Amino acid sequence: MLSAEGLRHVFGPVTALDNVSFGLEPGQTLAIFGPNGAGKTTLLKVLAGLLRPQSGSVRIDGGRRAIGWIGHQSHLYDYLTVRENLLFWASLYGVPAAARESRAAAVGERLGLADWLDQPVWSLSRGLTQRAAIARALIHEPQVLLLDEPFTGLDLAAAAELRALLGELRGAGHIAVLATHNVDEGVELATQVAFQRRGRFIQFAPRGGRDAAQIADAYRRAMSDG
Repeated sequence: MLSAEGLRHVFGPVTALDNVSFGLEPGQTLAIFGPNGAGKTTLLKVLAGLLRPQSGSVRIDGGRRAIGWIGHQSHLYDYLTVRENLLFWASLYGVPAAARESRAAAVGERLGLADWLDQPVWSLSRGLTQRAAIARALIHEPQVLLLDEPFTGLDLAAAAELRALLGELRGAGHIAVLATHNVDEGVELATQVAFQRRGRFIQFAPRGGRDAAQIADAYRRAMSDG
């Protein structure tokens, strides 16, 4: 389970989070839409424990080690190979030493990286680097995934693989929170959708109902209005 209660965070005159509350059960995915500056990235950082809110609380079953984070930065070391990066992060997450090599090979295969596991990260394309970052986030088999614009830089094939993977993880009971500008992809992946603006969840609804469609429309209007 993941729950957020009354989250608030301010950067000077800017309120990035304003009393944000929600809860997700195993197998649920929340897609958050909102214009730049809405507070989506701040929310994900608070959920990940990378930023402490000024008020409110977050509860994640399994604690911080249950989280896989995919953000704007890859958190990979450029002069290490993809395999070396995966083994390093596996050790940080406490994956047993005997299982690290097989985990790295399996997640690399699943994300289409088998031919690049022994290439240094600096030599990879933007799309391959993003795949490697996703593999890094999955190496410890987290129960909660936090994704900040994860489709950025992916080609069509890699984006389709990521959608399929997220669908599989949802079916296996994993929780995901996804911040995205792509309404269609977000709605396709989500069980819940939210529209965030000026730090607040203006709307929150299950996917598939009239309220979810209204949220998508509200987001499109906000983007067209600038």
